[in-house]
Amino acid sequence: MPRLGRAFVTIRTAGELRGCIGSVDSGELLVSVVSRCAVLASAEDPRFPPLTAEELSLLRIEISVLGPFEPVGDVAEIEIGRHGLIVEQGLRRGLLLPQVATEQAWDRETFLRHACLKAALHPEAWRKGATIYKFEAEVFGEEEPT
Repeated sequence: MPRLGRAFVTIRTAGELRGCIGSVDSGELLVSVVSRCAVLASAEDPRFPPLTAEELSLLRIEISVLGPFEPVGDVAEIEIGRHGLIVEQGLRRGLLLPQVATEQAWDRETFLRHACLKAALHPEAWRKGATIYKFEAEVFGEEEPT
């Protein structure tokens, strides 16, 4: 049976982030989400120019399939390396994948502050009424060349 799901596709070239786009709408087939987000991450991430043919040999793709979003009652529930975060307040929402905190060597509070900044909120909004969700992700992809 086809699987519905949420996913992010992260593209790196020579180990550097080159694009990351995802979908949190769980009503779409997972295969469609991944293929659409891969195209968008390579060509339409507003932070980067589109990938070039010269970069293809350096390209590595990582897929993060997101699990259910769970409200956080106490920030002590958040485990670095296990949980991703969503912070919402009003119409603003920021999402950071679980691997981001590990890659950046962030502690829990730094992770929360950066999730707020991703939502274009004050970095302490997580202490002042913003709604916080945690989620896990199945992350897989190509290994970096050694």
